[in-house]
Amino acid sequence: MALFGSNKQETKSITKVKPTVIKTQNVAKELMAIAKSYDVKVDSLDFNIFEVWTYTRMYDGSRETEWEEISRDELYELDDESALLNPEFQIKQTYEIEVFSKNNEDDMYADLKLAVGANATKCKVYLSIGAGSSVSYNPRFEQDLLVLINKRKLRAGILIYIFDEMLNDVVSKITAHVRVQETVTYEQSETILIAESYEPTLTTDDELILHFEKKEDIDENQKIDYSSRGFIKNVKKDELLIEYVKAKEGKPGRNCRGEFMKPQEPVISHEPTFKINETIKEVETDDSIEYIAYENGYVSFEDNTYLIKTDVDVGEISFKTTGSISTGLDSDVSISVKETDAIKDAIGTGMEVEVSEIDIEGNVGSNAKVFALKANVGGQTHKTSTIRADKLTINVHKGNAFGKNIHITRLEHGLIDGDNIEIAQAVGGNVRGKEIVIDLCSSYVKATASKLIEIKKLQGSENVFTIDPLVKKDAQKNLSENEEEVKNLKIKIRDLGKEIQTYSKMVEDGTAAFLDLKKRLLNYKKNGVKMPESFVKKYKQFQKVQLHLEQLKKKYTKSETDLEMLSSSTTVLQADIFEARIINRNRWVGHNEIIFKMVNPPLEFSYKPKEGSEDKIFALVEIGEGEYEIQAVKE
Repeated sequence: MALFGSNKQETKSITKVKPTVIKTQNVAKELMAIAKSYDVKVDSLDFNIFEVWTYTRMYDGSRETEWEEISRDELYELDDESALLNPEFQIKQTYEIEVFSKNNEDDMYADLKLAVGANATKCKVYLSIGAGSSVSYNPRFEQDLLVLINKRKLRAGILIYIFDEMLNDVVSKITAHVRVQETVTYEQSETILIAESYEPTLTTDDELILHFEKKEDIDENQKIDYSSRGFIKNVKKDELLIEYVKAKEGKPGRNCRGEFMKPQEPVISHEPTFKINETIKEVETDDSIEYIAYENGYVSFEDNTYLIKTDVDVGEISFKTTGSISTGLDSDVSISVKETDAIKDAIGTGMEVEVSEIDIEGNVGSNAKVFALKANVGGQTHKTSTIRADKLTINVHKGNAFGKNIHITRLEHGLIDGDNIEIAQAVGGNVRGKEIVIDLCSSYVKATASKLIEIKKLQGSENVFTIDPLVKKDAQKNLSENEEEVKNLKIKIRDLGKEIQTYSKMVEDGTAAFLDLKKRLLNYKKNGVKMPESFVKKYKQFQKVQLHLEQLKKKYTKSETDLEMLSSSTTVLQADIFEARIINRNRWVGHNEIIFKMVNPPLEFSYKPKEGSEDKIFALVEIGEGEYEIQAVKE
């Protein structure tokens, strides 16, 4: 906000300006001229307002028309929108003022720091009272304050007695405050609206916004990932893709200087010239045209046409070509990566890909990460790569694979963690799942399952096959939470039991007295005699004890039920191990080990089949009370 005028205390000027009466339409200009002629600072000058004349006319620019004087009583009637926003309407003021040098020694308002400021359009004018201002009340304060404000308005070229209907109220409130306080010091500056005219509405040029290309705001301290360049602009159904904002001509205004403010002509330079197909719908309103996605996918621009596609073919995904690609698992986007050269990577080093489906014909490079609902790798995975997919197929696997249904043609010392896992050939590796089936098992394979491990042909040794009900992280978490809840419930049941014993004794000891008291109270009521307050109080106290005892018993029963359910879930988890099986359809060769892990108590049992043994199916069997061992069983 620009500030005009101030009440700064000046050092006495050597040159005094003789009182000079002038008639002008520009007070600030006249003050500058007089200051220059006397070689003094303009801030050293003050003036009195003798007379104000206001004139209006309608002028279309073709011929001169006479100005008509408007009396002060008629000024607020000018505040009419239809007239003031007419470009042919003109208004001006002429002032008769007396200019003279300030005499700060006699100025009782020298410490009142007033300034008038306006916004950029000069349609709102504010009075500012500076911090540290001090003023004392006198009978002429209200009238003097109004004069001080009007003089500062004239220095700023602001019309007076028009657009300022609120000024009298502002002055009255300030006066009332000073009158009550007698002397007021402003600890903080205050800004008050004292005039308001007609603010123009800005013209809006047209604009074409490609919402699908907008980037997320990046924190200045956040490390920028240059490998992610938005190769695919994924979108969701009903998402706003493109918006054409129509041009709008602004509305005229008139500022507090009386100047008409004509809006600029809008610039139209972004009208849509592209086309769309049936995957995108067009919605037009008075203000804009919106282009909205009909389906999930990614935005493509082909032959001057925007469309949404779900399938994309690329040669490779690498830092040099596409960068990392992330469209989301629910995007319906399917990518086919065509690179098949054995010495090249279809998914390059450090790349991250997240799509609904991906078909990788070649290799997955080091530190690459692939996330999908369905994924297929036709080549091999690097030992530092990671692939996650609900349905996952890999030709040669050396890295890390996670999913629900996983099929591996050849496992070479990689890690697999899933639900249902099928491996055609395993040459070393770590496999964890619910059910694991290996067609041909060589050496150094660690397979851990919660239900089943099946080996169709065993050709190696140093393999470890383990049944562990807690192999999956969710099972471990559930058991841990169950154990904690069981512990807390046992403590709660114990405490409730003690409290029930206490209250049961209270009820048992007080029942006879309670029945006698009840009999007496009924007798009082029957004979219309007022019951003693002490009897009524004792009766209600015993009722509360009975009610609390019933509530305790209900809590006890519910806690026992909860404990039984939690204990049974642990029991079910424990029972699963006796249903689990390790199967070798072939004879045993070399040195291999079978392990079964119990949950409660946490015991581990190991069995090493003899080389040449033809026992095929193994289970954990209870051979006595609390005694278990691994045995060959019938299927």
